[in-house]
Amino acid sequence: MPISSRHANDPALLALGAAIRRCRQARGVSQEELAHRSAVDRSYMSSIERGGQNPGVLTIVRVAHAMDMTMTELMAEAEL
Repeated sequence: MPISSRHANDPALLALGAAIRRCRQARGVSQEELAHRSAVDRSYMSSIERGGQNPGVLTIVRVAHAMDMTMTELMAEAEL
C-alpha cells in the first residue's frame, strides 16, 4: 500500500480509524486477521486505525466487507 501521511491525524481519519477498531473488536477479530481478510499489510491496518493513513476507497470497501459491513455502515459508525 502506498504511504499517504499528508493528512495524518485529520479528524475524519481519526474517526474512521476509531470506527474500524470498534467494529473489529466488537466482532472479536484481531487486527492481523482483519488485515489478512482485507488484503492489506498489518502495519498499514494499524496505521489506518490510528488515523495515520488516508486509505483509498477500495481499501475502505475491502475493510468494511471483511467485517460483513457495507462502506455506508462503516462511515455511519464513524459519523462521516
